[in-house]
Amino acid sequence: MKLYSDPDGPRQPEVVQFELEAWIDGSPFEKLLGVQILKAEGGQAHLSLPFTLKLSNGGGVMHGGAMASLADTAVAMAIKTLLPPGTVFATTGLSMKFVAPVLEGQVHAYARVRKTGARTFSGDCELLGEGGETYAHLTTVFKVARQDK
Repeated sequence: MKLYSDPDGPRQPEVVQFELEAWIDGSPFEKLLGVQILKAEGGQAHLSLPFTLKLSNGGGVMHGGAMASLADTAVAMAIKTLLPPGTVFATTGLSMKFVAPVLEGQVHAYARVRKTGARTFSGDCELLGEGGETYAHLTTVFKVARQDK
């Protein structure tokens, strides 16, 4: 990702403030979190996120919002492998089941697209620790924006 503006400045939609270097690339938000895209192909994706102090909640475990963002992003990257570059799509619904707290280490997100429709994709993601322990499961639905003719 190329950044052309101060990342702490306000978003200005009429100005090109950043651009992705490839169709499968991290956005400013994903870079802020520290999300790493390890693999994305054929409707599947593997991403990871190191548990750094800034991702802690008040109890000292990884914040659920960081975990949800990682899982949602992993499904989005899996979907991107099935769409032409530049396609606009967004999450329209998600459900997350938290199984165990993340106390330390790297969290791995394994996502796959489950079902596709004309403009709708559903997918799921499992968040696992370095030793294979399960932290959470996410199911989500994305919708492709209508193309103006």
